[in-house]
Amino acid sequence: MTVDLNNHYGLSPTHSEVVEACKIIEPCDALDMGCSNGRNTLYLSQLGFNVVAVDNNPNAINMLQHIVSEQDIANIQAQVYDINNSRLGVDYGFIACTVTLMFLNPDRIEAVIADMQERTLPGGYNLIVCAMSTEEYPCPVRFPFTLTKAGQLREAYEGWELIKYNEDVGTMHNGVQLQFATMLARKPA
Repeated sequence: MTVDLNNHYGLSPTHSEVVEACKIIEPCDALDMGCSNGRNTLYLSQLGFNVVAVDNNPNAINMLQHIVSEQDIANIQAQVYDINNSRLGVDYGFIACTVTLMFLNPDRIEAVIADMQERTLPGGYNLIVCAMSTEEYPCPVRFPFTLTKAGQLREAYEGWELIKYNEDVGTMHNGVQLQFATMLARKPA
């Protein structure tokens, strides 16, 4: 039986899209981009993924490193990294980027996505959940970046197999409702 580490450490629950993706993705080398305190990282670790967890917030990384040390977890490497740099340098079978792009420099989004794609192993997966702000459904939160047109994320993954794609209205963990683009895509093998 696995311990609910998120609950134990007062973290938000694992993102529902990460849970869903893990129903089809076999454990592999994974990257949790914008990991915060590690809610998704800990879940992936318990499923047997080797996880590199990155975030530009040193306090969040310190907390995750504390959990890793306290629980003696061998398959998590947490490090401070500015995702805007878009120089991952290592290839992964699964890259999860849930509610992270919205906090990045808008001028760097294209490079960040291109780097994610390049650093995904053939047959590997990218999971992205990102806020949208369209004419039909303006975003009520002032994020630095939002997707602004229908199909924008799908277009960025042309040539990949779309396992899941939608642009539904959802609720953030703080209760705010907004439209999200949600995509799980598989890189051609």
